[in-house]
Formats: sequence, structure tokens, C-alpha cells
Amino acid sequence: MEKMSRVTTALGSSGISGRTMFCHLDAPANAISVCRDATQVVVAGRNIFKIYGLEEEQFVEKLNLRVGRKPSLNFSCADVMWHQMEENLLATAATNGAVVTWNLGKPSRNKQDQLFTEHKRTVNKVCFHPTEVYMLLSGSQDGYMKCFDLRKKESVSTFSGQSESVRDVQFSMKDYFTFAASFENGNVQLWDIRRPDRYERMFTAHTGPVFCCDWHPDDRGWLATGGRDKMVKVWDMTTNRAKEIYCVQTIASVARVKWRPERKWHLATCSMMVDHNIYVWDVRRPFIPFATFEEHKDVTTGIVWRHQHDPYFLLSGSKDSTLYQHMFKDASRPVDRANPEGLCFGLFGDLAFAAKESLISGDSNRKPYPSGDRRYPIFFFKKPDLTEQFAHVSSALSVFESSLESRRMDWFVKTARLYLLGGKPFAELCDHNATVAKELNRPQVSTTWTMLRLMFSDPANLSTPGPNNISKLGNLPLMNSFSMKEMGTESRLDRSKGESRQDNIHLEPGNSLINSNNDENEETEGSEGQAEYMFGDAELDDDDLYSMEHEIQAVEEQEYTLPQEAFPLRHEIMDNPSVPEHLQQDKADSPHASGNEAEVMCLTPIESLSLIAISQPLFSPHLPARFFCPVVREMLSHYAEQGDVQMAVSVLIVLGDRIRKEIDDLTQEHWYMSYIDLLQRFELWNVSNEVIKLSTCSAITCLNQTSTTLHVNCSNCKRPMSNRGWICDRCHQCASVCAVCHHVVKGLFVWCQGCSHGGHLEHVMNWLKSNSHCPAGCGHLCEYT
Repeated sequence: MEKMSRVTTALGSSGISGRTMFCHLDAPANAISVCRDATQVVVAGRNIFKIYGLEEEQFVEKLNLRVGRKPSLNFSCADVMWHQMEENLLATAATNGAVVTWNLGKPSRNKQDQLFTEHKRTVNKVCFHPTEVYMLLSGSQDGYMKCFDLRKKESVSTFSGQSESVRDVQFSMKDYFTFAASFENGNVQLWDIRRPDRYERMFTAHTGPVFCCDWHPDDRGWLATGGRDKMVKVWDMTTNRAKEIYCVQTIASVARVKWRPERKWHLATCSMMVDHNIYVWDVRRPFIPFATFEEHKDVTTGIVWRHQHDPYFLLSGSKDSTLYQHMFKDASRPVDRANPEGLCFGLFGDLAFAAKESLISGDSNRKPYPSGDRRYPIFFFKKPDLTEQFAHVSSALSVFESSLESRRMDWFVKTARLYLLGGKPFAELCDHNATVAKELNRPQVSTTWTMLRLMFSDPANLSTPGPNNISKLGNLPLMNSFSMKEMGTESRLDRSKGESRQDNIHLEPGNSLINSNNDENEETEGSEGQAEYMFGDAELDDDDLYSMEHEIQAVEEQEYTLPQEAFPLRHEIMDNPSVPEHLQQDKADSPHASGNEAEVMCLTPIESLSLIAISQPLFSPHLPARFFCPVVREMLSHYAEQGDVQMAVSVLIVLGDRIRKEIDDLTQEHWYMSYIDLLQRFELWNVSNEVIKLSTCSAITCLNQTSTTLHVNCSNCKRPMSNRGWICDRCHQCASVCAVCHHVVKGLFVWCQGCSHGGHLEHVMNWLKSNSHCPAGCGHLCEYT
């Protein structure tokens, strides 16, 4: 060992130099650590524990610490650390819960010095005190941290975080007695080694496990943390409460974080999975890495700067069984490959476009904003800074504002509040939503709802319009066949030649024909079903097939009254033309008549007062609902692509199973999430919850079923109530008793946040009208707001 020490000293006396290089390891590495003079590095893993020398051109294996025929689990290392004060002292964290120290000065092959087996589960981290030689700290999966004095055979202090497993522990570089610990529940705790009973400070740093932490080598109060939430956060610990001062967003869980020596703003990170690269970040520019090392082919497990005062050499170990030395000058710079242009739409339709100033400086038509308006600055110039190593880029930002009317989103809010998505028959929902869209001046959406009603409504179950919604044709059913002219036979005759027009009326297949009485010229009603009639020369427009608009009938009744008829006719029948010859041929030539089908009945009395033609089609005029599904699917996609995801989701909910199977689940989930996000942006919480509850997508319905547990404590014994009643199973007293009437509150309960007493809402309100003290007699001055 003396020889090894002499070699170390000789190499340490020379300046640090080298190149980017690597060596193959016998097994994947879990952690690495470098000695104080930066000439040797130790690599530890489940099946490897070796020391390599750092020479000019290559790594040279110096010592293999896994000795013996059957190496024990003490050699299976999860972490390793080389003491920065004593060059012969190493410590490892074993996967079996052991903390092992190694003395490289031992003359024997086995360098193991001391073995501590106080932890019950895997030890995740070991850390030497930066200045105290014999102080070692460990953090384990069992949730405990232990401080060892290497001159003794057992730990001198045990720290319980009262939390889940400890993932990292780090002594402060500037405070002698302080160390930080990170936990899997997202918390970070600060401890004083002199007070093992309770932590000095605790705060929630990440949403999810905190895998690593590192104190800034120069700034006393800065602590960097990395977690599963893919973020690296820098905290200022000098204030009363931990303050987040920087946050870097990465693309994968952060496994290691190390501050770069001699560079205040730079830190290096590696990921726990997915991403194999090592990134160096400038915390002032958190959106793009300052430098990237892309040599590893598998996940990087350990990173360390070669020397605590040299920022140009970085060492790394990986699961690809390689050990690398990276030179900073060989790192790739993502900023050099970054796209200098940017384009973004605002929530209200504003368009922002950024580009290099040199690209658009020749555009003389671009009008800048007034100099007094600082909301949209045109040029962003970075002040020259000698310590700033990012490329200096001046950009020009142009903002194109939409018109004031087009950016208003009142229609979205009103539509969301007024739409009905359930609780009524399908036809009523469509009619109501069509009316809402029409009132908001959205005719296309209104027409879409009307068409959906026509497509998917069952004509036999349509509600009969009221007396104020009678069209020119009387009570015309909204049948889901859109070509009534094609399905019926219509003969247009020239009245100037003494001919009159016949209009064919469709009956349901089960309806009977209308019989005629030629002697008295009276019509009799059909046997069942609903029949429609048209008389004389009344014109039938296409719009009349779908219009249910109200018309004043008082005028019609004054002009056309036939009291002897069962219902009023269009007008008085004046002419008595004879039957045209070609109408007699229609009985045989009509395309709708064949076999024993009902024939066209021509009512021709002796005096030829009127002419009525009624026909029945060969096939049912009602198309199946699935016939329209492809059209509806394209329509929903069109609305979604146009940005009206509200319409797409509303139709999905109203149609339900009629259309759900036609659209894949991922598309539905995307629409639902987009609409729910918009509703929550506009603080429409009730509408958002209704959409979640009525959604047809299983991935959406579970959104409002998380975090819905309400924990209730007994007001007497202050312990959690396990049963669902009003009696506490511990103290056997009523938990929610009204302080005024002393009865159990089974409905709405109101309580004072100061003294926790309360009762029925009405009773407490009446009490506080004339009293200011708590009705329970505790003396607290309660106030109802």
C-alpha cells in the first residue's frame, strides 16, 4: 500500500490533464467516487468493486477489492464514497443493509476494515463528513439515518425521519453540524447531528420521490434536489422557509445531481431511466441544456467531477459496463442546434412569432407597437456578461392581435352552462341545445343539433308539437328520410290548361287509405296511425318539411273555413276540373305501386269538385340510425379540428351508445381531456364534473373518483372515526352534536374554525345574531361570515 500511496502522491503533484476516454468494466456500475487528488476512481456495483488509475491516455486498473472465493453480499454495493480527507479510506453501502469501510493501507488482500449491520434494509447512500475524518453518515430503505464514529464499533446517533425510505444524505459544505436527507414521499429534511430527536426543518420539494440532493460548494444556502417528477430544483435555505429559486425541467426522472466546480450556476444531472445522456444545466436557462454528453448506451448510474476545483473533467459510470472521462470541450451544445424561430397562439387567438432579428430586419412593412406599450416588447437584447457562456442572440417578437369581438369567449361559457347533456329524452335535449346555439348566434351548431334530432329520433315516439308550433302542413312528423319528393309521386299540372296539381302524401305502412264518398263528396278518416293531407294548389317547399314555426291561424280561418269538414282546408275549392287522362295511367305506371299495394285513389265526384291523391311507398321511409354514423363521425372530427371541442364532447355525451363505438377510445379521451381542461380554465367546476360524470370514456369517469375520501375526527376524543355513523366507536358519544339544540346533525353542519364547535346551520345563524360567544360555552368569540 505504501507503493500505491507514493504513486498517488506523485500523480497528484502534477496538473490535471487528459482527454475524453473510456474503459470497459466487468459488470454494470452502480456508483463511482474519486479520490481527493483526482488520480484514482473507485467503481462499485452489484458484481464489481475496483479502483482505476486516471492516466493521460487511458484508465488503468489498480486494485480489485472483491477478493475471496465466495464474495459475500457486503461486496454488492449500492453506493460508494472516497473520503476527501483520508486518501486510504472508503465506505460502501451494501444491498443487504450493511455499511462497510475499507482501508487501502492494509497489507493484506482483503481491505475490509469495519462492518456495521444496524440497518434492516438496503442502504441507499453513505456520506463522509467533509472535514471530520471519523464521521460517516448513512441513509437506508428502512427510513433511518445513522451516524457512525469509525473509532467505535456501532453508530453514535440514529435519526428517524418518520417517513418512507431515505434516498440520499449529504453533509453541508459550509455548516459543520448540518446535513440534508431526501425521502421517497417527496420531502427533504435538514438535521443537526447534535439533535437526533427531531429535524430542524422539513419541506415538500417534489411531487414524488426525491432521489438526490447536493449542497452548493460555494454558496452556503443553496441545495439542489432531483426527483421522479423530472425536475431539478434549487432551494435557498437561508430564509425562514425553504424558497425555490430555480427549477429545471428535464425529460426523465433525475437520479443524480452534482454542482459544477468553479461555476456558480452550473450543475450536472443524469436520469434513472429512458434517457442515457448526461446534461449540464445553467439554472438561469432552464429550458435547454448548456452541454450534453452522449457517450453512454445505457442508463448513467453515477457522475462525479474529477476534482473539486476543476470544472473541465467529468467522470461517469453506467449500466452499459463502461467508465467514461468526459472533457468539457468535447461536449455537444444543444443551443447550437436549437430552432431560432418560435410560433404560439394565445388563449384568445393572439399569434406571437419570434425569429432572429437578422431574418426580419428587412421587413419594412412590420409596424412595431407604440414605445409606451411594454406588454409586447419587440426586441430582447441580452446584456453582455463575461461569465455567460450561452450564445448571444437578439430576437424579434411580433404579436398579431385578433379583433376584440373574435377573442371573446362568452359564447363558450354560456354554452357550457346552458347546454343540457342528460336527464331528458334525446329529442328534447337536441331541441334545447339547438335553441341555445341559435340564441348565441351560432346557426351552424344549431342546425347540427336539429339534424341530429332528425337522424336519430324515433318518429313513432316524437312529441306532438303544441298549438303554437303548427306549420303550413299541420302536424307533420319529423321523419328521418330527407327525400320525400323522391319517395312520393308528385305531378305538377298547369292550371292554365284546366289541370290541377296532385300531391302524394306518405302514410305509415300500417295506416289505411282514405276512402271517398262520391255522392256526398265527403272524406272519411283512415283507420289508425297519423295521416297527412294536402289539398288543392297549396305549394309545398323543401323548408316546410322541417319547419315547425308558428303561424297565426286566425287569418287563415277567416279566409278559408269549411265547417262541414273535420279539419280546415287550405282554401275554398273553386274549380271543378275533370280528371286528367295521364292520372288514370298513374295507377299502372306509378313507380311506387306494384302487386297488391294500395293504389292511388283519385276522388272524382260527379260534379268534380276536388282532386286528392294519396299514395303509400313500397318500402319504409325510416333509415336506420347506423346509416348516419359515418356522417356524424366526420362531423365530430370537423368540429374538433376547428377547435370547437365543446361541440364534439356534447354530441358524444348526448348520443351515447349510438356513436360511441364509431370513434376510438383514444380520440374520445383526447376530446374529453381538452374540453375538461378548458372548463377548468374558465372555472366552470360544476360543468366539468358533470362532463366527467356523463362521459362515455372509462378513462374519464374515474377522474372525479380520486382523492374523494373524507376523514372525520370525533369532536370529543379527537380520534379518527372508523365507522360511518354518528357514534364514535372509541368514546361511544355522538360526534356531530349541535351546540345549540344538542341533537345529532344529520344534514348540513357548520363549525367554527377557531374552537371547532358548531351545529345546524340555521341554529348557529340564529344564535350568532344575538350572541358573540360560542354556544358551547367555551368562551370563544365565534363569527359567522
